[in-house]
Amino acid sequence: MLSISNLSVSFGGVQALNLSRFELKEKELRVIIGPNGAGKSTFMDVLCGKTVPAGGRAYFGGKNLIGKSETEIARMGIGRKFQKPSVFEGLSVFDNLMLGLKGRKGFLSSMFFKLKQEQKDKIIRVAKRVNLYDRLYATAGSLSHGQKQWLEIAIVLLQDPKLMLIDEPAAGMSDMETEKTGELLCELARDKGVIVIEHDMHFVEQIAQDKVTVLVRGEILTEGSFDEVKNNREVIDCYLGTPGSAQTKISEPA
Repeated sequence: MLSISNLSVSFGGVQALNLSRFELKEKELRVIIGPNGAGKSTFMDVLCGKTVPAGGRAYFGGKNLIGKSETEIARMGIGRKFQKPSVFEGLSVFDNLMLGLKGRKGFLSSMFFKLKQEQKDKIIRVAKRVNLYDRLYATAGSLSHGQKQWLEIAIVLLQDPKLMLIDEPAAGMSDMETEKTGELLCELARDKGVIVIEHDMHFVEQIAQDKVTVLVRGEILTEGSFDEVKNNREVIDCYLGTPGSAQTKISEPA
């Protein structure tokens, strides 16, 4: 689905990303972890067209991503949910989802827009999928933080993406919301690719179905299963920390 080679990004002469190789299979859920400044969000920015790399190649479904605009990349099938929810809080959940429907967004198109039954049915299906069916007509501002995250995931889903980029979905969630979010992401990976950036290692353990990729200083330190990454001495030293330290995300292996 996704193939990256020799991808580099620099800001003010400082190299933020230097990926020699990264690959994602069809219907794979990949978790990317690493310390702040490791290049995780920069990588997402390149994939969605927000940042233009200094060099390298990036192919999605065999098509080149480099040089494409954010709109063009979205039309190719890559959707992104940012870390901080940005929904229209004064509108209902239903209206937020209606605005997220695929289609023309011009002035005239919006003025004469009329919701079709199949579009309404699609909104309802997606709302059920993200645990928001019973809040469809509540204002988005009344939702919990976790529910706002689900609403943003639903808005991305309405674009029919083939690959979803999701940035720290568990941040600020209750334990119950975190568990439900993990279940949702695993369910989404049954029919699309999903890349998740996350710091909560208990959440990573829940959703890590395939590889976990560890980024440090813009480069891939290692890749492997959750247990392999958790027990990797370099990962512990560079990111997870030691037992009792402020940086510890999970317990160090015995």
